[in-house]
Amino acid sequence: MNTGSPGTSPNHETNPADGSGRYSAPVPEKGRKITRRQFLARGAATVFGAGLLTSGYVWQGEPNWLEVTKLELALKQLPSAFSGIRLVHFSDAHLGFNKDAHDVRRLVKHIKEVQPDIICFTGDIVDSNAEDLEDSVAVLAELTAPLGKYAIFGNHDYKNTELLTRLLQSAGFVVLRNQSFLIRQGGARIAVAGLEDMLKSAPDPEAALKGIPDDTFTVLLMHEPDYADTAESYPFHLQLSGHSHGGQIRLPFVGAAYTPYGSQKYINGLYYTAKKAMPVYVNRGFGETYMPFRLLCRPELTVFTLRRA
Repeated sequence: MNTGSPGTSPNHETNPADGSGRYSAPVPEKGRKITRRQFLARGAATVFGAGLLTSGYVWQGEPNWLEVTKLELALKQLPSAFSGIRLVHFSDAHLGFNKDAHDVRRLVKHIKEVQPDIICFTGDIVDSNAEDLEDSVAVLAELTAPLGKYAIFGNHDYKNTELLTRLLQSAGFVVLRNQSFLIRQGGARIAVAGLEDMLKSAPDPEAALKGIPDDTFTVLLMHEPDYADTAESYPFHLQLSGHSHGGQIRLPFVGAAYTPYGSQKYINGLYYTAKKAMPVYVNRGFGETYMPFRLLCRPELTVFTLRRA
């Protein structure tokens, strides 16, 4: 079982929801100086990574070495009728950059093997162009889950959201944009809620929760994990996120040398929020972006077994 170690970046800023329930994305200051730790970490990453680049490991090796992380989560609010279900979580495919339909077929093979009850994707299905998903639609359509397949957008998905929505729906996914979906089983119900990306749009928790009966166990899909500090003020019981790629390049004793805005506090693995101890899981992602490398940070497929505490 792989879990992350909580750590807060000195650059992390909390932006609480305003009266509308919307979230204001943090905006980096111009000319912000990096800390001494960040400078040393990035310098070490450059030196350490340069030696491995010649072997091709960080380019052809680790990016293709998928890790299947299996976790059991005990949740008080989960109805007994749903205890024992398998939830598969994947994120950040970034199709069109360093991944294509051939890679998706490999991912789908692993997902099929675990026979999921529910499948959740937490954003950045493409790196830029919606058309880069087209070749993978038929492959993703092969995935089956009796309780449904759900997807949200990440910050890379907003170039053509109409086309991207159609393609994901053609693959059998319910696309949630400040929306939710009720799932019924054995006389009980749970909900899956999905929010818009906080960097490229406006997440609205109140809109997403509309229509969900009180005391319903609700899984939140939100691309940026740091939003959890806002989400815990709402009746969500588990947040699934991506965005960070786990740092994509990690160093011994240092961890991620760099993570993007929205994933500077929650970076990799399982966390619990400070006030309400809401579990937050950050998937390291399937693809890569900006550079086609991974180091000590394998692509990840997460398989949860959810149990009633």
